[in-house]
Amino acid sequence: MTLEMVSSNKSFGGWHRQYRHHSETLGCPMRLAVFLPPQAEQGPVPALYWLSGLTCTDENFMQKAGAQRVAAELGIALIAPDTSPRGEGVADDPAYDLGMGAGFYLNATQTPWAAHYRMYDYVTRELPTLLEATLPVSGQRAISGHSMGGHGALIAALREPGRYRSVSAFSPISHPMDCPWGQKAFTAYLGTEQDRWREWDSVQLLRERGAPTLPCRVEVGLDDPFLAEQLGIDTLAEAARAAGWPVQIERHAGYDHSYYFVASFIEAHLRFHARHLGASPQA
Repeated sequence: MTLEMVSSNKSFGGWHRQYRHHSETLGCPMRLAVFLPPQAEQGPVPALYWLSGLTCTDENFMQKAGAQRVAAELGIALIAPDTSPRGEGVADDPAYDLGMGAGFYLNATQTPWAAHYRMYDYVTRELPTLLEATLPVSGQRAISGHSMGGHGALIAALREPGRYRSVSAFSPISHPMDCPWGQKAFTAYLGTEQDRWREWDSVQLLRERGAPTLPCRVEVGLDDPFLAEQLGIDTLAEAARAAGWPVQIERHAGYDHSYYFVASFIEAHLRFHARHLGASPQA
C-alpha cells in the first residue's frame, strides 16, 4: 500500500496534507486528509481519527472545524478519511442518505453494497495500518466524529475499545436501529433481519456488551433539527447509565447540527483527547 500526496499546505507550524491511495478493503481509490503537527518532525505523534457525517468528504472537517491550531499546540495528528467508497463501479443511490457519502461506517453484507462498502474495516484496520507505517503517527489513537461519523466513532470504540484511548462525538446517530436514517441504511447495507443490525448500534452494543473502560464525551445542540427524530441522545444516556459507563454528555442551548456547532466545541474535545493520548504540547 502506498500513499500519493495530492496537496500540502503549511498550517500552524505543521502540515495539512491530502493523500490518495488504493484501498484493498474497499476495492477502489480513496482520498483522505491528514494534519501533522510541528511535533511530528521529531517523531511519531498520537492521532485523532475524525469520521464525518452524511454528504461529507475528507475536506469538511479540515476546512470548517478550525481544529489545526489546537492540534498543533497539543501535538496531535488529525486524520479525516472520506465517508464512503467512491469511483467507477461503486454502487450509489440518488438519495443523500444512502450510497456515496453515506457509508455509515459498517461492513455491508447485501448486494450491491457488499462489494465495496466495508468502511468499518477501512477506518479501524486498513487506514491505521497504512498511516502508522508511512507517516509519523503512532499507535496511540483516539476517535471522534459528527452525526453519522459520531455513530461510527461510538461503534468503533464499543466494538474494539482496545484500539483507542478515548472517544468523543458531536450530535451522534446513537440508536440507528430506531431512527429513519439508520433504518434506511441498515436495511440496504445489512438486510431486513434486524438481529444483524444490533452489532452496529451504539445503544444495543452498550446493552449487550456492557461499558468499555475508555473515556467518552458527547456534545449535542438543543436546537439541532435532528435531535428528536434521528439522534437518540437520551436513549444513549440511559443505556450508558445502565451499563455503568460515565459518558460526559454536554447539551448546549441554541446550537444546531452544523459545523458552526462543531467549531465552537472542537477545542474542548481535542483537550479531552490529549489528556488520554499522552500528547506532547508545545513548550
